[in-house]
Amino acid sequence: MGGYENGDSPAAAAWEGGVILGVDGGTTSTVCVCLPAAMPPPEAPGSVAVLSRAIAGCSNRNSVGENAALETLEQVMMQALTTANTDRSAVVAVCLSVSGVNHPSDQQRMLDWICGYGIAAQALTAVIKAHDGRGPQTNLTRDIIRKLEISSPDELIGWAYADPSWARIAALVPVVVSAAEDGDKVANTILHDAVQELAESVVAVVRRLTLCGEDGKDQFPLVLVGGVLEGNKKWDISGEVIKCISKVFPGVCPIRPEVEPAIGAALLAWSHLRKESKLQNGS
Repeated sequence: MGGYENGDSPAAAAWEGGVILGVDGGTTSTVCVCLPAAMPPPEAPGSVAVLSRAIAGCSNRNSVGENAALETLEQVMMQALTTANTDRSAVVAVCLSVSGVNHPSDQQRMLDWICGYGIAAQALTAVIKAHDGRGPQTNLTRDIIRKLEISSPDELIGWAYADPSWARIAALVPVVVSAAEDGDKVANTILHDAVQELAESVVAVVRRLTLCGEDGKDQFPLVLVGGVLEGNKKWDISGEVIKCISKVFPGVCPIRPEVEPAIGAALLAWSHLRKESKLQNGS
């Protein structure tokens, strides 16, 4: 989160006509919202006055590289400003919530299972194995071929290598979920494996931070965000994850945010600036 380059809080005059940007950057997409800096405290999270909203591609540096990620962030912020009929000179603060894995040893595990990319990649592998006779037949073959508008599984490898970006492959997750909902055993197994891996990762974090207390029974919040967890489907991935975690930590309290993450980021910047302004004014 940033304000002016010199680190000072913006003067009161800068609030009038100024804007705040909130960015939610992920593997599948990047969203930026633009809020008026001088807006009054919202009566409810859903009543936030959003001036504009822009969406771009992946900004996860582990997926597309640092330069491409920075280009995406620049693009989505400029698009939001243009739509709001303003420019970067009016920006009072920016708060970015951008996904990425810092520790190299964690990258492959995260990549393989936890994100939408992992689910879709497992589905593509299952289709290839079914086609080669190394795995069970699955309706994913028909559904993915139809989705990609190709004629045979033989074309999948070429399709994947043509653009191996996470976002492009992760876009196949709804196909996997639909197949599982229709009773496909392979798709169902893929989702169950992803749920188990995500739940185990959460359990590990909770234990490391001792969020559950010494006896493991303390209550703690778990915020459910991300495209895979937010989908309103019959095959409820987030619900299954909570079930798994609850078996270990019965005190888990799932929270579904009332606003999208980009708005949450913007509100965090807005709240931070208001507090700084009050401190400077001695109020």
